[in-house]
Amino acid sequence: MGLRLASYNVHKCVGTDRKRDPGRIVDVLNSVSADVMALQEVDRRMPPRPAALPREMIERDTDYAALPFGLTEESLGWHGQTLLTRTGTEALAIKRIELPGLEPRGAIMAELAFPDGRELRVVGVHLGLIRRYRLMQLSAIRAALSRRRDLPTVIIGDFNEWSTHGGVDPIADTFRIHAPGHSFHANRPVAALDRVALGRGLHLRDAGVVDIPLARIASDHLPIWADVRLDTPVPAD
Repeated sequence: MGLRLASYNVHKCVGTDRKRDPGRIVDVLNSVSADVMALQEVDRRMPPRPAALPREMIERDTDYAALPFGLTEESLGWHGQTLLTRTGTEALAIKRIELPGLEPRGAIMAELAFPDGRELRVVGVHLGLIRRYRLMQLSAIRAALSRRRDLPTVIIGDFNEWSTHGGVDPIADTFRIHAPGHSFHANRPVAALDRVALGRGLHLRDAGVVDIPLARIASDHLPIWADVRLDTPVPAD
C-alpha cells in the first residue's frame, strides 16, 4: 500500500512577508495531496492559544479533518501541533506525549486505520532548539511507543536539527531517518530541519520538499513529503 506522509510548520500562518494568511496555508496543504499530514505551530503563542489555522477553514476548503488534540475549543492542536487525515481514515487512538526540556514541548501520536484495513501509527513532533533536550525528547517518544510494538510507526515533523549527521541517537537503532531536502528558511532554504523517521514495515519510495512560489511566502518552512510503502497485511474477514 502506498501512502504519502507530509509535515508542515505553518509558523502560525505568518508568511515571509509578515502577513498572517491562513488561506495561503490551506492552498499549500491542498497542493501536497498527502494522506496524513503533521502540522506544527497551528495555534497562536499566548493563552488561550487560539487557532491560527481555523478548523472551519480546513473542514470547508480541504479533504482533511484535524484530529482532536486541542485541550480547548479555541486551540486546534496541542503544543501547537495536530495531525490531518483524509476522509475515510479512522483514528483508533490518540495520545499527547509530554516531553522534557527547558521550553514547553510535546509530541502527538495517533493510531490510524485506513479504508482497506491497514494500520499505521504516526507521531508528530516539534523538537526543542537545544540538542541535549532534543535527545531527551526522542528518548521520551521512544518510551511512549511501548504499546503495540508491532504497529508500523513513523515519526515526522520539525526535528530542529541543523546537522546532517547525528542528533537522533535514541531512535537510530529502530528507525531510518530521512531528510527530504532543505526546507528552512522558506525564502532561501539552507537547512533540512523537517524530517521523517520510518520504523519497521515502512519503506521509503520517494521524498521531497514542496518548493512552489506560494509555499515560499506562506510560512518560514517549506512542507516535506514522503511516499512510503506499508507492508502490514490486510486483516482477514
